[in-house]
Amino acid sequence: MEIEKLTKEEERVIIHKGTEYPFTGKYDDFYEKGTYVCRKCGSPLYTSDSKFDAGCGWPAFDKEIEGAVKRIPDRDGVRVEIECANCGGHLGHVFTGERFTETNTRHCVNSISMRFIPEGEKNE
Repeated sequence: MEIEKLTKEEERVIIHKGTEYPFTGKYDDFYEKGTYVCRKCGSPLYTSDSKFDAGCGWPAFDKEIEGAVKRIPDRDGVRVEIECANCGGHLGHVFTGERFTETNTRHCVNSISMRFIPEGEKNE
């Protein structure tokens, strides 16, 4: 696993489990075809087919690539945190029961926790 050098802000979110401000991330209102990968290790996390507009201010996905995301109880005791299953980088939180999509699941992900690989390009 190759770990990327992170900026201070990326480190604040990915390592120290921070959150970027709503409606500020570059992938919130972004709908190109491709794959979203972990910013820290490059592992594929989500495909553009699973992205939808939840109006929440962060990129929303209704399913992850199988085995790519780990769900763990959040420190607040209420929410469920999501991490990259490969490197443990903080992605955001997952919510169920909101009925936005057929899966009834919303992965609310910090844009800063991901990189986007356009369809047809290699993840390097």
